[in-house]
Amino acid sequence: MKKVNYHHSTSKVLSFCLVILLAFSTSIFAQKDAAKGKALFNTNCAACHKLDKRTVGPALGGVSDRRKRDWLHSWIKDSQALIASGDADAKAIFDEYKIPMASYSQFSDEDLDNILEYLTPSEATKAAESATPAAVAPVKVENTEQTKKGKALFNTNCAACHKLDKKSTGPALRGVSERREKEWLYSWVKNSKSLIDSGDADAKEIFAEYNNVPMTAFPQLSKEDIDAILAYTSMPKPEKKTAVVVEKEGEGSSTTMILGLFALVLAILLAVLFFVNKKLKSIAADKGIVVEEGVSLWKAFLQNQFLVLVAVILFALFGAYHVFGFFMQIGVDQGYQPVQPIHFSHKIHAGDNGIDCKYCHSNARVSKTSGIPSLNVCMNCHKGISEVAETTATEEYSKEFYDGEIQKLYDAVGWKNFKYTGETKPVQWVRVHNLPDFAYYNHSQHVSVAGLKCQECHGAVEEMEILEQHAPLTMGWCLDCHKSKEVNMEGNAYYEKIHDQLKKKYGVDKFTVAQMGGMECGKCHY
Repeated sequence: MKKVNYHHSTSKVLSFCLVILLAFSTSIFAQKDAAKGKALFNTNCAACHKLDKRTVGPALGGVSDRRKRDWLHSWIKDSQALIASGDADAKAIFDEYKIPMASYSQFSDEDLDNILEYLTPSEATKAAESATPAAVAPVKVENTEQTKKGKALFNTNCAACHKLDKKSTGPALRGVSERREKEWLYSWVKNSKSLIDSGDADAKEIFAEYNNVPMTAFPQLSKEDIDAILAYTSMPKPEKKTAVVVEKEGEGSSTTMILGLFALVLAILLAVLFFVNKKLKSIAADKGIVVEEGVSLWKAFLQNQFLVLVAVILFALFGAYHVFGFFMQIGVDQGYQPVQPIHFSHKIHAGDNGIDCKYCHSNARVSKTSGIPSLNVCMNCHKGISEVAETTATEEYSKEFYDGEIQKLYDAVGWKNFKYTGETKPVQWVRVHNLPDFAYYNHSQHVSVAGLKCQECHGAVEEMEILEQHAPLTMGWCLDCHKSKEVNMEGNAYYEKIHDQLKKKYGVDKFTVAQMGGMECGKCHY
């Protein structure tokens, strides 16, 4: 009789079940997490990429539909190695943007899959895009609403590679609708590569002229959208405006006003004294009273001890008030707006382009000071941005002015002909915000722990062409904030214990920074 090893058979079955269970659990844990992908994207990618428009790098919405996942993993982990390997797509991207992408070798495959999951459009989004309305009858160029819409679409989708009146990465586009048929432009904008592959002579000629780099496809743009862009590019070229220099009012305007009012009051008093004296003489003459001549008004004033005492007291009070005010303003630089060696517009960078403050001032999250960004941070973008768009210029600051300031940056870092020369020049930035040494302030405690926005202390920085000190930064100003600012206790495990203790102590659910000890001298002075 043949012996059967039941133990061995059972172990095989158990092993098989364990393998199945392990595979199942692995598949569960390996599920892509779009929320984690969003967090990783915002931390590592958002400075150079957006989902729906091209900036320093290409728009990344739906990138996993355009590239193979293994290729994307290799590109993100080490784009330079992929370029050096001779990969055609990698070389084409590098030639188009002229900027090597940072390597992220620290990312695991799971991290990359989570990012790609976040970048993959949902089925609802795909359905909405596929439902784009068909051809819409073109509207005349004079339609202001259409040209406004076209300008917004142009700045979002086209301005990174095209200018209206100057050849850039792509051709100048002003009047393009007069040089090409509209149906051809529809096909080109939606998918230029398809038009090139079809053998179209014009498409092949443009492709060859611009280094065989295909234009980004915009299938999401409807014909109505493209008509709006063409309407904007058909607008006549505006006449050049002469730069207007706007002079700021002097900082002493308020003092001048006070002194002027004081001088006016003094003049009125003198006039009143003069007319009263004249009237008294007239009354005395009518009554036959002889008034001795020779006693001047000032002598009469000085001979009156009461008037002299009152005048001395008034002048002493007036002088003490202004002397006290003068000394209290020492070190208070609210409104200070120095001219920097290189003009930097927070309005353009933080406002128009939406760059997060903490991308440049990254130390604010983890350090006492926010730090002055190194010029290498500037060059992360300006390696590929050598001039501003025509629409950036204003009456006060021309395009030539901004382009000249970018050239100052290039001179400082030694950037010429798309490479570093090694000849650098230090930039002597002028500090705007400067607390006295005896006052302790920690940016990370306010930014990372308290979650304050930069604007709460620095004002609407995104609207400032030239940065200025928005707040007085005095002790009273800080204490007023501590008295009124409620502490955010939700999701802050570091302070969980002290929060529970303070809730019991004050019998409230919410309490201010002052109730946590934010009024104690030793917190800021030690």
